[in-house]
Amino acid sequence: MGRRILFSVFSLIVVVAAVMLLVYSLINRNVIFQQDDMWNKKNSNDRTIYEYTMYSKYGYLDYVDYSAFLKAKYEPVLGSDYTKDAGYKADKDAIQDENTYLENASVQEFSDLYEKKGYSITYLTPDRSKSGKVKSGGNAYLIAIQEKSVFLRVWDYFTHLISIETTRDVTDPTLTERYIRVEKDPYSGFYALVGSGTTHKYLLYVDGRFPFLHQNFIHLNLGTSYTKYRGQEITQVINRPTGDQVKAQTQYPAQIGTDEYIDSAIDFHTLTYNYNPRTKTEMNQFPDQYTTHTYRFGGLSMLENSFVAGIIATIIAYLLGLPLGIAMARHKEGLLDKIGNGYIIFIMAVPSLAYIFLFATVGTTLFGLPYKFANAEVKIFAYFLPIISLALPQVGSLMKWMRRYMIDQMNSDYVKFARAEGLSEKEIFSKHISRNAMIPLVHSIPGNILGCLTGAIITERVYAMPGVGNLLTAAINSHDNAVIVACTMFYTSLSIISIILGDLLMAKFDPRISLTASKGGGR
Repeated sequence: MGRRILFSVFSLIVVVAAVMLLVYSLINRNVIFQQDDMWNKKNSNDRTIYEYTMYSKYGYLDYVDYSAFLKAKYEPVLGSDYTKDAGYKADKDAIQDENTYLENASVQEFSDLYEKKGYSITYLTPDRSKSGKVKSGGNAYLIAIQEKSVFLRVWDYFTHLISIETTRDVTDPTLTERYIRVEKDPYSGFYALVGSGTTHKYLLYVDGRFPFLHQNFIHLNLGTSYTKYRGQEITQVINRPTGDQVKAQTQYPAQIGTDEYIDSAIDFHTLTYNYNPRTKTEMNQFPDQYTTHTYRFGGLSMLENSFVAGIIATIIAYLLGLPLGIAMARHKEGLLDKIGNGYIIFIMAVPSLAYIFLFATVGTTLFGLPYKFANAEVKIFAYFLPIISLALPQVGSLMKWMRRYMIDQMNSDYVKFARAEGLSEKEIFSKHISRNAMIPLVHSIPGNILGCLTGAIITERVYAMPGVGNLLTAAINSHDNAVIVACTMFYTSLSIISIILGDLLMAKFDPRISLTASKGGGR
């Protein structure tokens, strides 16, 4: 089992590395600007600098601008007013003369420093008109660039995949009191784990939203979306509720215990440290620098939408598919078997998109069910058609395999012995054949359950369902590389976990199989 887990981890790294190689090296990086309005507004050298800035954010390269180097050089010495210094101004303006800029000491220092670190130095000459005047966006730039290798990118991704908040996360030197302790939570009435010096104030807390116990101190860093969701963390995108803001009567932290209430959707459990000085209003509202917050939203998140629809569809599929498969096997070549085989052939032969539209037409015409999620007056009704579209193909698959395994078992020697002992056909089917026929299907149960978390790409797209199934296709269309890699990581991890859990179930229910070499031949 240990070897299986190690091999699974190795496979995960290989898959993520392969996807990174594809999206970062084999696809033209300029495609990220196809839907970027800001890129279209830039001109000349300003556009080039914007491109390098975005390439750095996307993880293509490391990029340092000469102006950032000057800031790091002058600000520690002169303070926040360093931009008024004559020496700083002379160094900054030096690169605007393409004939003499190399004579400047700071330029030479910048070039020497980053060339030693393996960067290549690029100078963008001023873009001038015929009269010699610099065009709009044509100022000169001096930059240092270092391309990232796939191996370094993979290493950075996995080494920063999980982070844990500590009391040293806040770098503000004025913060002297740093701790992690248990306190009474005024917003839930329970106790909570709170911190000072950590990024979040509330690290472990209880509220009224499923699963009720929440945490902010262990983070899964799947990356940041810069195209589709514009600077949002991917874990936040898939976990944030998709409904409208939910307001409630609440109090600011500094007003707890008073009669001052506000009607607001602020979620005070999401407070994070704010490095900017508090305003007078904030001083009356917050007792410390933990003032940055998000808002409460109703409805389910992308992940929850996909899982709810998927798990209900899976339950329906097992409740219908297994009994029908058993009935088909018991009445082989009978009317029920012929009807069942006809359905199996139909569901396998017809393209999924075709029968999804067929179910949608029947559901909307005969039963008045909403076609799109956004058009549903009662949200729960919007789940009916996606669940039906997901369940019916699974029903056909389970019917087919259960019938096949049952028929295989019917010809076994132990069935002949059971008949010779006088057991009825009902007892033989219920106590022996059906149980043994279920063993091969046990392996797929974890995969079917965890597969619900990945969503259904076609179904969610047809019904405009706000789930994670549509996340990957949307990321590919918008060339959102971070989301593509995150989806690969997410889907591959779930697949590996489902296979391992399937093996454990097989070892549990099939006495012929063992995950060790000491039993069952080590199979």
